[in-house]
Amino acid sequence: MSTQDSGGGGYFEQVSTVSSSLAGYLKFPVLISSGIAALLSSLLYFKQKALIYPSAIPNGARTHVPRPSEFGLSDFEELVIPTPDGEKLSAFYIRAPKTRSRKNVTILMFHGNAGNIGHRIPIARRFINLIECSVLMVEYRGYGLSTGSPDEKGLMIDAQTGFDYLRERAETRDNDIVVYGQSLGGAVAIQLVAKNQNNKRLVGLILENTFLSMRKLIPSVIPPARYLAYLCHQVWASDTYLPSITEVPILFISGLLDEIVPPSHMRRLFEICQSPTKIWKPLPGGDHNSSVVEIGYFEAVADFISNLDTKH
Repeated sequence: MSTQDSGGGGYFEQVSTVSSSLAGYLKFPVLISSGIAALLSSLLYFKQKALIYPSAIPNGARTHVPRPSEFGLSDFEELVIPTPDGEKLSAFYIRAPKTRSRKNVTILMFHGNAGNIGHRIPIARRFINLIECSVLMVEYRGYGLSTGSPDEKGLMIDAQTGFDYLRERAETRDNDIVVYGQSLGGAVAIQLVAKNQNNKRLVGLILENTFLSMRKLIPSVIPPARYLAYLCHQVWASDTYLPSITEVPILFISGLLDEIVPPSHMRRLFEICQSPTKIWKPLPGGDHNSSVVEIGYFEAVADFISNLDTKH
């Protein structure tokens, strides 16, 4: 699939450049003094939220959120969903085409650690047009137009809030739910599905280029900090939560040229997965942010959803 087909190539190239530049900057030579080590320790502990959740990247990401209408979608709602702890989450609910073949399936989307939900509308558009399903895009706290500031506990409240919204909304309460997560969003999705897998409407999980845990990712992104990973309090222990998912089919999409998250993380997650239905989809030319424009990406998602044991 070409970049033009996906409709989002420019954004993905921009974020990929930012991510690669950040990773390159952080991969500086071996520490040369205890003073630098102390500084790095302080940065890793006290500034890790700024590193893990760069919600202002790219420029304007906190103030300018593209709308579905900018991508040719007209049947949608702009929502503000309250969380139990008082935050207000920006969200888009985009309806499936009104065709006989439309599916009573809603994809709940969680994006990576930069940008906002508007930047992922080209992906949602492909899901809607190819799979003929509806999509709910929930913005994390501290991202886009949502209130608050991000951390692991808060993002999981946000994810559960989005899931509960679909279960309670009259239009979607009878729909099956497929949870989709990219990178950090994959870690969010794993925890959400692990917690809710006994809900019979939760029928699938799709993971793209996510990691084993934040502590296990640090040695790859910040090699000099490999001995300081224990200082990371934003743990995101996907390798702990994923094996507990035994009731939900899982699709693993791995860009084998991922320059941010080593592809070995995705492979290991696949290996420890205990779901009776797990599918491995490698993308030989895919890197961390552009896997979505690789040939076969959306076809793999469409095949996965069409083969799920839905109730409709």
